[in-house]
Amino acid sequence: MKQNPISFQLKLNPEDFLPATEEEKESLVIMRESVSFWKDGFRRLVKNKVAMVSIVVILIVMVFSFIVPSFYPYSYKEQAKGANNLKPMQYSEQELEAKAAGEKVFPHIFGTDKLGRDYAIRVMMGSRISLLVGLIATAIILVIGSAYGSIAAFFGGWVDLIMMRIVDMIYTIPDVLLIVLLSFALKAPLAGLMGIQGFGWVRTVGENLISIFIVFALLYWVGMARMVRSQVLMLKESEYVTAARALGVSNGKIIKKHLLTNCIGTLIVTTTLQIPSSIFTESFLSFLGLGVAVPLPSLGSLASEAINGLNTYPHLLFIPAALISLIILSFNLLGDGLRDAFDPKLKN
Repeated sequence: MKQNPISFQLKLNPEDFLPATEEEKESLVIMRESVSFWKDGFRRLVKNKVAMVSIVVILIVMVFSFIVPSFYPYSYKEQAKGANNLKPMQYSEQELEAKAAGEKVFPHIFGTDKLGRDYAIRVMMGSRISLLVGLIATAIILVIGSAYGSIAAFFGGWVDLIMMRIVDMIYTIPDVLLIVLLSFALKAPLAGLMGIQGFGWVRTVGENLISIFIVFALLYWVGMARMVRSQVLMLKESEYVTAARALGVSNGKIIKKHLLTNCIGTLIVTTTLQIPSSIFTESFLSFLGLGVAVPLPSLGSLASEAINGLNTYPHLLFIPAALISLIILSFNLLGDGLRDAFDPKLKN
């Protein structure tokens, strides 16, 4: 039938109404590959070159701190006669005589300190102590802060009011003063523990370091608690929490299985950013003489010992100071990368 040229009637072909083939259906489907939260986060993290460089630097520092000392020829407390205040890669007279006699003498890569102790191994052990303190203190902060903040937000009302006012009061306590007071208060109890079998580690770390851990457990979790509380306040009104309550799930399981699990991305980011803060706090307190017990070094105590010889032996100060800065910078950049990767609000 001939169609009127000025008519609005469409010219239709029977072929247009045939069912679409599987190939035509697939060509019309435009979907991204389904990925999990973790896979998507790690894929975004790998694309962040600064974060990946930070991970490599942290791994190198950990190898330098935890693995290299096991086969390094010197001990952190070994004193060599006549090897006082050697410069990097310098030998003492006795070591030069031993080399002339054909013996193999390992060089002092970073020189020695005023007591003739190899400075490289002391920097390695100092970075190990600083990293361990940062990681342990952060773990303490994570456990206490996440538990406290989630409980306060979940129950709300007067429970939340009382718990958060306690947090406000803790913010006013000066941490350095409390560490000094605890150091004196713990001397007698810890001295008694030193004589008990199985508590020899108390002498190794000293009462100052134990007081630092106690202060972290008492004071530094408040920031984590506030962050977790803000997250749980948003999540506790979700449908899956209401469904869990309707099914009779206990409050503890709801907090652990549903609320904290859905805060895991934020917890990872906050924990990573807390590690450099803990390391800096330990280094600062060790610089003031409130850190590990002698002769065990930390980066802060090494810098404190070297400050008096700054004009004569500046490398003894610059090496631990540079390592502290490198560790803190790497963890901060890694934390920023994790935040960009796992924070849903920052996704494109």
